Amino acid sequence: MTQLAMLPMGTRVTVADLARDSDASVAFVGKILQRLVGARLVVSHRGYEGGFELGKVPAKISLLDIVTALEGPLCLNQCMPGGPGCERSVWCGAHDVWAAAQAALATVLSGASLESLAANATRKRARLAEERSSRPVVAQETAV
Repeated sequence: MTQLAMLPMGTRVTVADLARDSDASVAFVGKILQRLVGARLVVSHRGYEGGFELGKVPAKISLLDIVTALEGPLCLNQCMPGGPGCERSVWCGAHDVWAAAQAALATVLSGASLESLAANATRKRARLAEERSSRPVVAQETAV
């Protein structure tokens, strides 16, 4: 998703290109994209000029949207909403802790936009490229 968000809106990218750029298999990236298309976060286009593009502007997509599309509703424990339920939740001493943890995680994830993730990735990549270019080149000895 960050790779798509770093491109101009409307740019289409193939599964193979996304897989190569993320060091993942085409099959894995394809399955991820299917879920993202199902959640309408990504749009799929077939044909010669086909590929995948964001379904919304990056500022309107939160990390919570992405996690929910890939993993389903946020659920840290079985007693939380979205879980199978737990008969002990009424008296369990840990239930309130789980509820607070889930609420906090939802707040953090919903506060992180895809736009901010892409901007952060762009900055980090630029910094890494700068560090690599400023390192002295060390000659390697060759075995004779």
